[in-house]
Amino acid sequence: MNVPITQSKAWQKLQEDLKETSFFEKTAEYQYLAILKPTPVGNYLYLPYGPVYTCESGFKKALKSLTTLAKSHSAVFIRVEPMDPHFASYAPNMAKKSKDLNPKETWILDLTGKDEDLKYKLPSRLLRYYKSADKKGIAIETSHDPADIHYLLDLQKALADKKGISTFSEEYLKTELSQPFATLYLTKYCDEIIAAGLVFDDQTTRYNLQGAQSEQGRKLHATGILTIQLILDAKAKNLKTFDFWGIAPENAPKNHPWAGFTNFKKTFAGTEVDYAGTYDIVINSTKYRLYQLFRKANRFIRKH
Repeated sequence: MNVPITQSKAWQKLQEDLKETSFFEKTAEYQYLAILKPTPVGNYLYLPYGPVYTCESGFKKALKSLTTLAKSHSAVFIRVEPMDPHFASYAPNMAKKSKDLNPKETWILDLTGKDEDLKYKLPSRLLRYYKSADKKGIAIETSHDPADIHYLLDLQKALADKKGISTFSEEYLKTELSQPFATLYLTKYCDEIIAAGLVFDDQTTRYNLQGAQSEQGRKLHATGILTIQLILDAKAKNLKTFDFWGIAPENAPKNHPWAGFTNFKKTFAGTEVDYAGTYDIVINSTKYRLYQLFRKANRFIRKH
């Protein structure tokens, strides 16, 4: 089974540190990490990129276990995100398509093969910037100190204010960086942090989850230089893949909020990988309808 980091015991440790209630189960045919989430109308179970299973029968067995677990904790529904793009063809009748939480499409770079072959998968323009970075006074450092997360958060907040998007709290990001699988990369120019990126590593994959750069960083191509470093370091660790963590759908409009960084990610010689997306498997239909009404009302309030 190809198990993403979000369905691992390491991710469960993160949930524990975040004071979340979670449940982990592993068999020969399936594996899941389910996080218990409260709402005003009742609880639900959330499985980020899960459950993981070997075949359709494995999903059915996982669902049977999850349904029992959900009922024991008065859960209204089970929110799943199977990695199988064909999930809709065998999804149970009580499965309802929901707004995608984790990216449904992503861009994957294969890191296997000889070291010298990797350079042909990297954009030549960015490689030139990377090779000349030192001469321009650009340096990249790594940190595992949760106190340093403010560098990333400061850059994210500046971007969020400009584009009207939300960011994670400082406490949440600090907790992420405190995990053994997390590394913070900082790009410096004249003693100023011009770009930052937070990556997670498991046994096979580096996940490029979060990043941001300043206006000065944009002018100096800091994100491109940093991304090259992230990839080279992942290769040096003998990881097999680099997950760019999300791209816009194939025929997305040019004004899609992910259009810009999707174009950037696709300059690397990777492969698009599609997942099923987010589905809610309803346990209590009456309360689920109330949940949907509450969710719509909450979105309306946030927009106004």
